[in-house]
Amino acid sequence: MNNKQSLYSLTLEELQTLLVKNDFAKYAADQIYHWIYKNFKLHSDDWSNTSKKMRQWLVENYDTSIPEVVTVLESVDGTRKFLFKLSDGELVEAVTIPMPGRLTICVSSQVGCAVGCKFCRTALMGFKRNLDSSEIIGQYLSATLWLREKVDQNTLITNIVYMGQGEPLLNLANVKTSVMVFLEDKGISIGQRRITLSTSGIASQIEKLIDFPSVNLAISLHAADDITRDLLMPINKKYNMERLLDAINQIPLKANRRITYEYLLVDKVNDRMVDVENLTRILKRKLSKINLIPFNSFPGCEFKTPSKEKVVWFQEQLLNRDFVCTIRSSKGEDILAACGQLKADHCLANK
Repeated sequence: MNNKQSLYSLTLEELQTLLVKNDFAKYAADQIYHWIYKNFKLHSDDWSNTSKKMRQWLVENYDTSIPEVVTVLESVDGTRKFLFKLSDGELVEAVTIPMPGRLTICVSSQVGCAVGCKFCRTALMGFKRNLDSSEIIGQYLSATLWLREKVDQNTLITNIVYMGQGEPLLNLANVKTSVMVFLEDKGISIGQRRITLSTSGIASQIEKLIDFPSVNLAISLHAADDITRDLLMPINKKYNMERLLDAINQIPLKANRRITYEYLLVDKVNDRMVDVENLTRILKRKLSKINLIPFNSFPGCEFKTPSKEKVVWFQEQLLNRDFVCTIRSSKGEDILAACGQLKADHCLANK
């Protein structure tokens, strides 16, 4: 295991400060960011317009390795699930999802997850550790380089969602650093509207998002009353609906922005008329977008997927009540890459 700090854990400002402190030119940080995050040249020997002395110093003091691609599974719909090995041997998964006009990567923020949602396969892993910001950024870099080598040399990931393994808000400092690197104009330069931070509803951490970059926020709601949400998401017993909604209401939204509420439809659990009525009661129409997700089954889970007709019916009920409501098309179900199906295990990766 490499004990050096990763170069990718440094924001542009931090890298500038570091170089100046060690008697190197401040502008060299801009050049390094350009080589790494725009040209995807991770080896310092390729940074032709930077000083050899500085490159040598960086290599001696900072790690430039990225997560190793162990396996890649491809779905019939073009979704790819990457299994990455980290420097300490731990495994995480990320998923790339192609859609017209964009390519999204769903990144993990933790090895495993401690939240324990009953419908989520990642919960079966338990929690092992947080990912460093460089390991989050590394998923993006490693997937991009693999796709450029194996698929299309011009591949560019355009959107990032923090919806992989783990609860992002329980690793808030590292997630924030990674977001700042993704947003940096002189580097990857992904716009705020193309990054989505998803949370199961850690109210105490949501309250800390006031000074977080203004990216999209998605709340994994999945129920509109405490009894049903307790069944699906044990975290609700600590942060109940009232506490969660109070925290959300403190977040200042930019003009024309909405909070997205992820709502996993589970057959005969949260797909009833009473659930429609409860959603109507607790959510603000003008500030809310409801994203319906048909439950994705996996081996050993007690829940079932509702019929397509029931999903459409549920959407129509909300549309009729003047909510913005969409249905997320499931991607990568055949390789267990859909929402809630990530677990990072070799046995599935080797199928």
